[in-house]
Amino acid sequence: MAVPTLTPASQTSAIVLPETGSLTNAETAANYPYGIYVGNTDFVSGAVDQVNYTYRKLGGDVLDIEITEKNVFAAYEEAVLEYSYIVNIHQAKNSMGSALGMTTGTFDQDGEHKSDSPLADNPNIALKYPKFEFGYVKQIGDRTSTEVGLGGTTPIYSASFASTASTQDYDLQAIISSSANSSDSLFYNKVGKNRVTIRRVFYKTPHAMWRFYGYYGGINSIGNLSTYGMYADDSTFEVIPTWQNKLQAMAYEDAIYTRNSHYSYEIKNNILRLFPVPGTYSPAKFWVEFTIKQDPWTEVTSSIDTGIDGVNNLNTIPFANIPYNNINSIGKQWIRRFGLSLTKEMLGQVRGKFTTIPIPGNSVNLNASDLLSQAKEEQEKLREELKTVLAEMTYAKVEEEQASMVKSANEILQTIPFGVYVG
Repeated sequence: MAVPTLTPASQTSAIVLPETGSLTNAETAANYPYGIYVGNTDFVSGAVDQVNYTYRKLGGDVLDIEITEKNVFAAYEEAVLEYSYIVNIHQAKNSMGSALGMTTGTFDQDGEHKSDSPLADNPNIALKYPKFEFGYVKQIGDRTSTEVGLGGTTPIYSASFASTASTQDYDLQAIISSSANSSDSLFYNKVGKNRVTIRRVFYKTPHAMWRFYGYYGGINSIGNLSTYGMYADDSTFEVIPTWQNKLQAMAYEDAIYTRNSHYSYEIKNNILRLFPVPGTYSPAKFWVEFTIKQDPWTEVTSSIDTGIDGVNNLNTIPFANIPYNNINSIGKQWIRRFGLSLTKEMLGQVRGKFTTIPIPGNSVNLNASDLLSQAKEEQEKLREELKTVLAEMTYAKVEEEQASMVKSANEILQTIPFGVYVG
């Protein structure tokens, strides 16, 4: 039987990567998975150049490459997004401490700021050099200030109750909860089942001058607390730290409300016990200052922004995709190499569908497995290369390097003799 003569309909592959990319195709958003950068002319030019780069690197002028320029465009876009992803994570590590509690944004499906985002007028936060803030330390300091009575943003409320003769114990939780039901109360509808924290118990009496001597009422006593309650016609000055004055003032004020009042108390489970037991001539009203336990993610007041609705982790840091025009030559070369490895992976997937192709008298073995393994290895190496370089450039590392340079410079200068001026 004679060997038949094959007459194929076409002697070229239906899908072959062209030598050069089409500018018209590169400008069409439908030719990209996301089309995030398609409106940028520089990105479009880069995508077109990537087609020729891929064609040369994969030997397109020797053997057909069974992918389209759309595949190269997709790989190039993914490479840009991957670069943006890694760099943004690096910058998030740099600025997270200063960004905590700050304004976050709202993003669309591409990770870009929406038009109604709080940062729509300033979307490229990832390109900013942040001012240093103490971030979470400030939040801790705010709560600590409240606890020690030196400020803070936690509201401190006050309430009063009438004393009853021969009644020593008073349920402050019940008293405050009942007061919270009144619409005139500053803490209306805020207590409920929340536990209140009692911070101070006192009662008011007419301000008596007997605590001081001298017609200035002790106002000229400055410094040492021992002068309070003594004759103060002549001023006394002592140089002491400000914090000592503050502690003395707090201790003095507490002494007025407890020792000088001849009353003391103890609180157990918000049950107040007065000593001595109130009698006929006891104060008519006692006062308490307290705070209300609230969830840590609930704003305590609508008039103060405490940052609870701001940045709290990597997810809410307001970083959009890095603009293509702000990626320098270092980044663009990384993108070209990563885009090429992604194209290799695509080509490997295509060729992997057919292990061999039969031809008359023989067969052709395709290199799908080699392409896939090379692509995966290259992508991993490129990622690690970029991460390693960025890790060496965190703000903390830069500070260490500068400190080391200053130290070395000082050591060198110590070996240089100082010149002696001779007139």
